[in-house]
Amino acid sequence: MPSVPSTRQNLFFDWTLLLPALTLALLGILTMSTFGQGASLAPRQALWLLVSLGVYFACATLDMRFIRRTTVVMTLYGVSFVLLALLLIVAHPVMGARAWFSFGPISFQPADLAKLALIALLAKYLSRRHVEIGDFRHIIVSGAYALTLILLILVEPDMGNAIIFGTLWLGMMLVSGISKKHLAVLGLIGLVVASALWFGGLKPYQRERIISFVNPASDIHGSGYNAYQAKIAVGSGELFGKGIGYGTQSKLRFLPEYQTDFIFAAFAEEWGFVGVVLLLALYLLLFVRLAQVARESATNFDAFFTLGVLILFAAHVAIHTGISLGLLPVTGTTIPFMSSGGSHLVLEFAALGIVTSLARHARGASRDLAANEYLG
Repeated sequence: MPSVPSTRQNLFFDWTLLLPALTLALLGILTMSTFGQGASLAPRQALWLLVSLGVYFACATLDMRFIRRTTVVMTLYGVSFVLLALLLIVAHPVMGARAWFSFGPISFQPADLAKLALIALLAKYLSRRHVEIGDFRHIIVSGAYALTLILLILVEPDMGNAIIFGTLWLGMMLVSGISKKHLAVLGLIGLVVASALWFGGLKPYQRERIISFVNPASDIHGSGYNAYQAKIAVGSGELFGKGIGYGTQSKLRFLPEYQTDFIFAAFAEEWGFVGVVLLLALYLLLFVRLAQVARESATNFDAFFTLGVLILFAAHVAIHTGISLGLLPVTGTTIPFMSSGGSHLVLEFAALGIVTSLARHARGASRDLAANEYLG
């Protein structure tokens, strides 16, 4: 049902969305900085942050309601599909995966664009069909859209992003009101798919990661090394941490990929339990604000799109922190706004900008008259 937008939504920028995200990004840059002791990705990430802020302000200022159109949604999805398919043909493997297009010093990961495309497509599909979600046909159709992208990502192979896409689809189906019976069917299908992947789809090193998750001490010098070092980093931070720049696990490179896949563990080592609580509080503030924006949305599309962004961020945070704490297998997943990388940072700020724009233009919209919410 429509509600009167808050005064904040009439501004060009939503500071309650921007400030937590900006603070998280700055904490990430601070964590990845080596303070002159060797090469650091911090200066490059600071440049990407400036670009991302420009993208946010552009999206927040423009009228982004055109993203509701079927042609825009399907074009975005089609472009993502083509880019993911091209990766398998022209991209060079990086750390065993064909996941990036490289243009000199700049790399672009199409999976980041595909996440935004899937959110927009599912928001469009569910914006009117959520009242008919009891029909299993809609679960199959929406699942087919998601599965198409997931299969392309699995072939790269990129298990981490494949899990994120699956979680994103499942989360949006849950908020649309899927029945418990259908949820049980999906759980059974997921079990079958997981079994098939284990025996025929996963690479040997991926199976080793799962085995090391069940028993990390079985091979701490091999497949269990990353998880073991991450837990050491988190535990050594104790209550108040070792201090900014004094994380031995990260700065001495015992913890691999500490600027991307394990930046939460590096942060926990330097800031301790108190710092982790503050960090998670920033994410909680961001999530609560996104939920509030979704409740105040003028159209079903806006509500589903905003919830999709929330689910995407929450999935990344849950999986990334779970890996660092040894609760989940290592899959190589970033954490929003903090991890090093340009394409995911631009996508995250762009998503917030689109949410801000949709909320700002809510005054002139109406759920009952939003006829353009049909998908095809």
